[in-house]
Amino acid sequence: MISLALLFAVWTPRMSLEPAATGTPLKPGQTGTAQDTAERIGREAKRRHFQCRVEALDSYDVANLINELLVVFVCATTGQGDPPDNMKMFWRFLFRKNLPPSSLCQLDYAVLGLGDSSYPKFNFVAKKLHKRVLQLGGNPLLPVALGDDQHDLGPDAVVDPWLLALWDKILALYPLPPGLEIISPDTRFSAGDVVMIQPQNCPDDVQQFCQLLRLDPDRRFVLKPTEPSTSLPALLPQPCTIRHLVTHYLDISCVPRRSFFELLSYFSTNELEREKLQEFSSAQGQEELYSYCNRPRRTTLEALWDFPHTTCAIPPEYLLDLIPRIRPRAFSIASSMLAHPDRIQILMAVVRYKTRLSKPRRGLCSTWLASLNPEQGDVRVPLWVKKGGMKFPADPETPVIMIGPGTGVAPFRAAIQERVAQGHGGNCLFFGCRQKSKDFYCQAEWEELVTKGFLTLFTAFSRDQEEKVYVQHRIRENQRLVWELLSSRNAHIYLAGNAKQMPAAVAEALQTVLQLEGGLSPSEAEEHLTALERSQRFQSETWS
Repeated sequence: MISLALLFAVWTPRMSLEPAATGTPLKPGQTGTAQDTAERIGREAKRRHFQCRVEALDSYDVANLINELLVVFVCATTGQGDPPDNMKMFWRFLFRKNLPPSSLCQLDYAVLGLGDSSYPKFNFVAKKLHKRVLQLGGNPLLPVALGDDQHDLGPDAVVDPWLLALWDKILALYPLPPGLEIISPDTRFSAGDVVMIQPQNCPDDVQQFCQLLRLDPDRRFVLKPTEPSTSLPALLPQPCTIRHLVTHYLDISCVPRRSFFELLSYFSTNELEREKLQEFSSAQGQEELYSYCNRPRRTTLEALWDFPHTTCAIPPEYLLDLIPRIRPRAFSIASSMLAHPDRIQILMAVVRYKTRLSKPRRGLCSTWLASLNPEQGDVRVPLWVKKGGMKFPADPETPVIMIGPGTGVAPFRAAIQERVAQGHGGNCLFFGCRQKSKDFYCQAEWEELVTKGFLTLFTAFSRDQEEKVYVQHRIRENQRLVWELLSSRNAHIYLAGNAKQMPAAVAEALQTVLQLEGGLSPSEAEEHLTALERSQRFQSETWS
């Protein structure tokens, strides 16, 4: 797999406090345009199955340039034609007079400049860089691109057609291997992203709800705002059936809030039910409401069953005020586009647990997804992708330490698949679950990668022996390796999973490693871990 290096230089302005009316407007490069553009090209490279590194020039070892085969430079120019601050060391090295004219004869390159034609030295840095790499023997794929912020369409007026021509040139020189196709731009996600899934209520619950409220599920209606400023639900068709409203919009499986009982009390014509509803909605009745609703996780539908005289009196036009809409659920994407270009995979545990109520509690989204059977007909799952908070290293050579108990391992599966597809190891995974025989997710996949040398795996099966063993114990047991990866190889640490006690226990284990192997004091170890978080070398994604 050919490696593409994307090197960007962005100008950071000297900041001063000035009145807003007299302040100088920001110019290209001051707002991170070069980095954004480089990352965009990086995403396009991945869709074409290139192994791609996106690096700022101040973090790139310029001596490595003689070993690169394919480089795209993205650089912003200041108003005076000076190179950006994070490019100056690179600039000085490149313009040394003692560099042989054939230094970069193996290099195919392209230069994309971002500037402003209202300045006299428009894109001066990009032009000069292009000329200098050519003098050192580089092979230009295209003429230098001169993005102009003054154009009506901005720099994209130049960037878009230039990139189309660039990919034609690159793919002509480095064609895709047989069997691989360019991944559609409609599918764009990367390791660490999440998929939002819009669940729906099961048919039995919908039928019960309609019976309780004496509603005809096939009745059609048109929503109209009660006030001019009121917005209508965007996801509902017009006209809409009662069945569609209850199935796709009303969250009848959520635990009702205090306001639900307050509004319900206004509709009650039964004295005993109204008194109980008023008690639940009063300040004095909150402890009893908690015991009735929150502790047993009683659903809205079950609460309606307990007030039958009131329920049948609810005016249909108040349903949207009474019951909240179904919220989408977020799942970490557990697959990489490089490994599975035509699908999104998630790792989901079906939520089912007992309370003092006779009927088991069930998660709305997980139960609905588990009930779907594509073999029985057309199955459609409303979903969309969002950028996640977890960012993996742009340089796949950087080692990663991933700590993912249970379904927390999902984003790490995507990251490992992506890194393995690029031919990189340096993947260290701490995985924990209750029992190896029941919930060792992706066991065969992990073991195959261990055999091939792509993965170092540590497992903790908490219930398979008398004493409980968790991921934090495995971190302590392998403290020398963890310290070596952190101190000598600048590894990044990632943590994902349940937010109860695990994150604090893992942080404590990491601080122990820093103390025992790094010789830090307890306060120094805590500060060091905080510094890793600030620099995004330690990232967490936890949920309750």
